[in-house]
Amino acid sequence: MLSFNEVACRRDGRLLFSDVNCVIHAGQKVGLTGANGTGKSSLFAMIQGSFEPDTGTISLQQQVGITHVAQETTLSDRSALEYVVDGDQRIRTLQSQIAECDDTQGERLATLLADLDQAGGYTVQSRAGALLNGLGFATDQHTWPVAQFSGGWRMRLNLGQALMSPNELLLLDEPTNHLDLDAVLWLESWLRLREGTLILISHDREFLDAVTNTTLHIEAQTVSLVTGNYSAFERWRAARLGNQQALHEKTQARRKELQSFVDRFRAKATKARQAQSRLKMLERLGETSAVRVESPFTFSFQTPDNLPSPLVVLDNASLGYDDAVVLNKVNLTIQSGDRIGLLGVNGAGKSTLVKALVGQLALLQGTRTPAQKLTIGYFAQHQVDQLRSDHSPLQALTAHDPRLTDAQARTFLGGFDFHGDQALQPAATLSGGERARLALALIVQSRPNLLLLDEPTNHLDITMRQALADALVSFEGALLVISHDRTMLRTVVDSLWLIAESTVAPFNDDLDGYARWLASRRQQQNNQTLDNSVTNPRNSGKLSAVASESSTLSQTPNAQDSQSHSVDRRQLKRDAAQRRARLAPLTQAVSRHEKQLDAALRLLAETREKLSVGELYNEDQKSALSQLLEAESAARLQVDSAEELLLESMEALEQATDGGSV
Repeated sequence: MLSFNEVACRRDGRLLFSDVNCVIHAGQKVGLTGANGTGKSSLFAMIQGSFEPDTGTISLQQQVGITHVAQETTLSDRSALEYVVDGDQRIRTLQSQIAECDDTQGERLATLLADLDQAGGYTVQSRAGALLNGLGFATDQHTWPVAQFSGGWRMRLNLGQALMSPNELLLLDEPTNHLDLDAVLWLESWLRLREGTLILISHDREFLDAVTNTTLHIEAQTVSLVTGNYSAFERWRAARLGNQQALHEKTQARRKELQSFVDRFRAKATKARQAQSRLKMLERLGETSAVRVESPFTFSFQTPDNLPSPLVVLDNASLGYDDAVVLNKVNLTIQSGDRIGLLGVNGAGKSTLVKALVGQLALLQGTRTPAQKLTIGYFAQHQVDQLRSDHSPLQALTAHDPRLTDAQARTFLGGFDFHGDQALQPAATLSGGERARLALALIVQSRPNLLLLDEPTNHLDITMRQALADALVSFEGALLVISHDRTMLRTVVDSLWLIAESTVAPFNDDLDGYARWLASRRQQQNNQTLDNSVTNPRNSGKLSAVASESSTLSQTPNAQDSQSHSVDRRQLKRDAAQRRARLAPLTQAVSRHEKQLDAALRLLAETREKLSVGELYNEDQKSALSQLLEAESAARLQVDSAEELLLESMEALEQATDGGSV
């Protein structure tokens, strides 16, 4: 579908890559990876036709449409829902043509209406609404004008608009940067089920592994196309580079750290779930950590000057804005050595809690008690945005710590990959990833004893994310992290806290358990809708005859005696029982397909475990490797098929539930 023939690219006189020869086939889901600055976005621009290669050609099959996420959003009074629907230009064109038809064009109108039906025009509003909900928009926000949303939320609208497009080829450039974990999990599932071809730039390992089946990697001015997700690519690269022994030694050291945690905390009830999570990480070490290449980043947090405990206490605190309470009766203590991951759906109050812990947000009620020698290192996107644009990294660091000489500051910045003249560039000329690295450098230099990190991995590439995780593992102070990067959370935190229903409490499970909690929460919301349709028929929107009668009774309660009410209640119970009986086959189908998906996932995991054996990538094992790769591909197809069957059965159950009949 898409072919590259001897393609080369230069930017500002610098060669990014050359001699690119590869083909991307229809239906492939490709992860485009590589360090920041290697040319991923330039390759996207060439695919779109907005940037010409220096040499060679890029050929796209005729009539293949391309969709990418817009980087700018027109500020208008158009509603969020209509803005997202605009992503399906085919439907918008048909709607415009239908509106132009007059009374004399009956045959043309009939044809257009049939085309609109075929294109999904009569379900486009509900599909757009589902996209908005999945991306974290509340239902009442669907009608808000686009101009009312902040920049990050407008980027989500742009993503939703791109996902609405029916075009065959979808290009996504770091789509998770403006999402929180619940939206990332939703997007991951959506992309896995989407038909068509996908090319995805991302630095999120778990996201890449879950979504992609092919990896296009840019490194050392070379582009490599490898079958398999990112973990499979790393195994291939490690074998190719021939550095397995050195990396094995690093893996063994990491294994020792993780095993130490398991041994210390496995017997403690409050840590048991996290110990199990670390055991899973031990199992995965052979797949990923053992194949890392050397990082250009070499930094670590120095031992804090003081380690008081507790570091900060919130007592009976109510948090919010302008008397609007977001979190109520919060009682928590952060002790020295705590390593906490903060979970919660979008809007639950995660950032609100962090701002209160920092002291930037005044409490509406209760008290905040910081330790006398508390030193906070706080990372959030607005901290990055507040860097002085006219200051270079060297100026920013020496202003932050005047005790440093220029030589000491340059050495320190080198650990964050600011070398030579780059340390003298104004911050305004730095990329988003470079600015994030600079903000982290300032935090590291401040020697904090409490780190509060709100999405620290945004704009960081995979190598920098791993370097940050390694530094955080050795950090001796307390740590609280909000992140949609599950690899980061699994690596650096010991316990999880969940914000839900305006409260903060320990979450005694791991990240996989959190994904299950989110699914259960959505199911409960669906069940609540069903209960409301039975017990409060005036709110159902689709009234049965009995529900209509009940509605009439509720409007004129004095017209019926108590016996009539009792009969009506019994009738409602009978109707509910009959409804459950009708839904039973569909419920059983969902359960059956869930079991099939579990079995397919186990088979895929077993196959990938076999692929993790290093000797498999020796020259004399080509045949065995080829067979295993084919088996992995077949297992992925089984997973996709099982997921599709499960989705169809869940949709059938949902439609029967909403429609009141089977």
